[in-house]
Amino acid sequence: MANTKSAIKRIRRIAKQTQVNKARKSKYRNVIKKMNLLLQEKKKADALKFLPKLNSELMRVAKTGIIKKANASRNVSRITKKIYAL
Repeated sequence: MANTKSAIKRIRRIAKQTQVNKARKSKYRNVIKKMNLLLQEKKKADALKFLPKLNSELMRVAKTGIIKKANASRNVSRITKKIYAL
């Protein structure tokens, strides 16, 4: 257990940030799941409309460090390929 004042404060701060990060990661996963559902149902028009929101969400999560930027770019690239393959 932390025994200095600054360490105790740091533990509180980490706990708050962990909650924020979990919320962001959950939102990111939900967006990916929604897009995959659209792709499975072969709804190309809806998927194309949803693509900018997906891209925005992925880049926001990458910017904050939840996932790496290359990971976000790779996901967008693969999903875009799948959309145009429909």
